[in-house]
This record gives sequence, C-alpha cells and structure tokens, in this order.
Amino acid sequence: MSRDLRNVAIIAHVDHGKTTLVDQLFRQSGTYRENQRIEERAMDSNDLEKERGITILAKCTSVEWNGTRINIVDTPGHADFGAEVERILSMVDGVILLVDSAEGPMPQTKFVTGKALGLGLRPIVVVNKIDRSDARPQEVLDEVFDLFANLDADDDQLEFPSLWASGRDGYASEDENARSGNLDALFKLIVDHVPAPGLDTEAPFSFLATLLDRDNFMGRVLTGRVQSGKINLNDPIHALDGDGNVVEVGRATKLMSFDGLDRVPVENAQAGDIIAIAGLEKATVSNTIADPSVKEAIEAQPIDPPTLAMRFAVNDSPLAGREGSKVTSRMIRDRLYREAETNVAIRITESEDKDSFEVAGRGELQLGVLIETMRREGFELGISRPRVLFREENGQRMEPFETVVIDVDDEHSGTVVEKMQRRKAELTEMRPSGQGKTRITFSAPSRGLIGYHGEFLSDTRGTGIMNRIYEKYDTYRGKIEGRQNGVLISMVAGEAVPYALNMLEERGELFIGGGAKIYEGIIIGENAKPADLEVNPMKSKQLTNFRSTGKDDSIRLTPPRVMTLEQAIAYIDDDEMVEVTPESIRLRKAILDPHERKRHSRKMGD
Repeated sequence: MSRDLRNVAIIAHVDHGKTTLVDQLFRQSGTYRENQRIEERAMDSNDLEKERGITILAKCTSVEWNGTRINIVDTPGHADFGAEVERILSMVDGVILLVDSAEGPMPQTKFVTGKALGLGLRPIVVVNKIDRSDARPQEVLDEVFDLFANLDADDDQLEFPSLWASGRDGYASEDENARSGNLDALFKLIVDHVPAPGLDTEAPFSFLATLLDRDNFMGRVLTGRVQSGKINLNDPIHALDGDGNVVEVGRATKLMSFDGLDRVPVENAQAGDIIAIAGLEKATVSNTIADPSVKEAIEAQPIDPPTLAMRFAVNDSPLAGREGSKVTSRMIRDRLYREAETNVAIRITESEDKDSFEVAGRGELQLGVLIETMRREGFELGISRPRVLFREENGQRMEPFETVVIDVDDEHSGTVVEKMQRRKAELTEMRPSGQGKTRITFSAPSRGLIGYHGEFLSDTRGTGIMNRIYEKYDTYRGKIEGRQNGVLISMVAGEAVPYALNMLEERGELFIGGGAKIYEGIIIGENAKPADLEVNPMKSKQLTNFRSTGKDDSIRLTPPRVMTLEQAIAYIDDDEMVEVTPESIRLRKAILDPHERKRHSRKMGD
C-alpha cells in the first residue's frame, strides 16, 4: 500500500522567517485543535533558540493536507551546525528555500543550498516578508537565480517555481502584489513539485540514521528515513558502519512517527517514512540500521571537520563553587561526552591531568551555545581562548578559511576593509547593495576573525551585519596581530571599592562596578596602553581629621562594560581565561599569581 507522502526540508538564513512560516503551515493544515494553546515559533523548542531566534537543532514535523502527509524537516541556518544540515538533506526529496525580500540570499543560505543542489534536489523558492517597506522582490529573485547558477545548478534546478509570501500573516501567492490569503498555494506546490519518495517497499528493511537523540526511558533514539522495505515493532535489526562492519545487533523496541511536533508510537513503517527507532545502544549518526540480511551500508554524507578548539577546565578560581552546583571534572566529563554522543560535529580529548578537556567544534557560535547550555544547567567552567586546528598537507601547514560577507553603510566600508586586511583577509567582491550600503565579501583565515566581531560593531556604530561560513583549508598566512590593549589586573582579593575604581577610570575602561567580588589575577578592565597593569581596586580614601568641602562625597562611576559570553571568549588573549558560572562571567589570567605569571612569560620568551 503506497501512501501519498512528501518529504521536504526548509532552508533559510537566520531571521528570514522560516520558523514563523512553519507555525502558519501547522495552523492552516489543522494540526492544532481549535482550542489548543499554541506557542509562538513552535519549532524553536529550546530556550536558547527562542532567545537568539536561531535554529540550532534540526527537527522533524509533519502535517496532513488534503490527504497527503507532508513531513517537514527544519534545517539549522548557521554553518556552525553544518554537520546537522548535511545529513538532514539525505532524508528529503525536495527543499523550500525561504529568502527575505529585502536582504536576499545570504552566506548561510548559500551553504545549505549548495549542499541541497549537490544532492540533486529541485528547490521551491519562497520570497518571504513581501510586505516589508524596503522589499525588492524581483531583484532578490534574480539574485537567487544567480546564486543557483554559481552553485552549478543544472537546468531542471534553474527552472524553479517561486511564490511571494508573508509567513507572519500566513499567505503565499503567485501574484507579487497579493497582501492577503492563505498558504494553499504553497501546500499545492509542495504536493505537485516535490516527488513522492518512490522507494522499494519489497526489498529488505534499511534505514540511514541522520539524527541522534537521548531519551531517559528509551535510551538512544535514531531518526531518519526508511530507505527500503518495511519494519514492524520488535523486528530484529543490526547497525552497520560506513564500511559495512556490524556495529551491534538488536531489536526495534520502539518505532515513532511524527504528528505535528509530537513523536507518536507506531506499529510499523515503510520505505519513504521518516521515523525514530529505539532499541540500539551503540549505533550512531551515519550508520545504516537494517534487516540482518542486509550486508551493505547506505552511502552517507561525510561530516565537515572541526575547525576550532577550546579548553574546558575545572573552575579553579578563589570564587569557585559558590554559584554553581556542578563543579567537578567528573561531572564536566560526563556532560561533554553526553553532548558528543548526540552532537557528532564535536570531538572531545581529555588532558593528561584529567582536569581539562579540549573540545573541538565547527565554530565559536556552536561552542558558545554548548557553554551557555552547560552554564544554565549549573556548571562552573574555565574556558580558554579558541584556537584553530591546523593541518599538514604535503609538508605545508594549512589553516581553515571562511567566507565573510559584510553589509555596512558606505562611510564605514574603508575602515572595515583596512581592519580585515590587517587580519590577512582577501577582498573578493565589493558592490553597492542600495540605500547607502555596501556589501563586501572576503576570504579570511578563521584565526584572524576570532575576537573581531566586537571591534567590527564599534567601527560600524552597531549598524554593520557580518555573516561567516566555513570555506576551505588553505596555506598558513603567517602571524596575525592580536588585541592592541593590555588589561588591568587586580592585585588584591575582596570587594571593589568605588573610590578606587574612580581613580582607575583614567587608566582605561572598567569591566566591573563597585561592590564586585574580586581576587588576585582577575581582569577588572582594559588598559589604555598596550601593557598589562596590576592595580588595587580596594584602595580606600585616606581619612584625616580635616573636613573636605563635600566635593567627593558622591562618586559617579562610568557604567562598566558588561560582556556577553561570546564577547568575553573573543576578547581574551592566550594567557587568559573566562570563568563561567550560572550567575557570572569573569575574565581572569590563566595563572593568578603575579610572580608565577612573570616566571612563565620569561620561560615562554626563551
């Protein structure tokens, strides 16, 4: 029995309205009951996704429209989560590319679309936010065509159908001037344009694991598409790695299908269905789960290599253990290995002293999200400056490069180009993008981009937009200058005194306010000069028996510069760390004792 089934992925850049559009697809397909309480942006399921407005985890959902079941897979829009993207696309038969009617296709869109076109998927293009005041829909459609042509799309892929839509208001139309209606045109286009899976239901059962999840009751849950045959509950299965070796043997103890946002138990599934299987303990992403008679693995997408590593250490500062509940190396190790189990894009290496772990991933955002998640769970950590992972090829040192696309006001473009060239970036394209803005594209070493984002926002008065995407490994470009200024380091422990901070303001910019807890070796501000400076933020006013005229009774401090986690990680130098607890983010020297620090720097200088 073949059912009417369509599997489709949605691709969009961060903030182009993908999650809002999926909300409307749910509403208009009758997935929600009339009286059901509906959350906004239902696909962004965890707190961090809701706060940042980005998709971090790929998710599967399903809607019914006029008797056709449509499985919709949400793909992350950011390249740091690229490992998710590559595998997701192997589950679907078509993609919807959602593009903002003002911003046009962006680098992350290019990344995912390139992968989709490479797999031979034929896209549907939806130009979203058509009601924006600065919309330029026809130009954006032309840009999408150019993008496809640059990505070597074939003739079929270049003849893509397109719709004009507003996800927020819930309409899509073939008429560019439509400003109301519903999404029937999009549903119809999915059913007509995306092919049914057309897989062999009579062959032995096989299934490619594309997503991995852990459930406290069911254990490992593998999600993917059934590539051939049928499976019933409790059927014997085995897992094969890429070379066809058996990883483990077991039974399908639980089969689940998707209904709206929920996973619902089913008795059986057949080729083309997207399902989740429980019952195996070792099988992982890219493994083939199949009937024991199947000996050949399904070809799986290789996963892009990690390009960046950070050291996660036990928090050893004098304030350790006061704010978090999870502070031991065993807890940190268990949590990181649990993360590596469900997130195949990260690699974990334990240090010899067992007190720190090197975590390698795809980028600052991906590792930043992991640290922020752990922090909310009650962990205390010491985080080192990110470092890029070099490679050796034919005796040459290679480093990762990224494509950086920057949109800035014309007046700031000169500063941005100069700063990027200092960081060994190569200018590849520069063109006006309308409304007094310029779009500049660079090919830059990832090393040079660490810590640049904050400086970039200052240089462009907060109006610049920077998008980055992993490009390739290329030859090492030599030394890149780091941070220009030194830091102000506390030489005492206790609580900062406003009187002392007032005196220190002329030395540079402060990161703390009066009453902040400090210790020897903590960084309390940025020095105006290149060298580090040790200071005493607890120095109180000398009391004499002469009365002052009251001039200095009320000390007014400039508000301190408060850094987010990403800004702090980007700011620190190689000999510094970020102390992360559930309540605070502090900057500190890796070696707290000043004499030890001098000895160490002399040794490194030799």
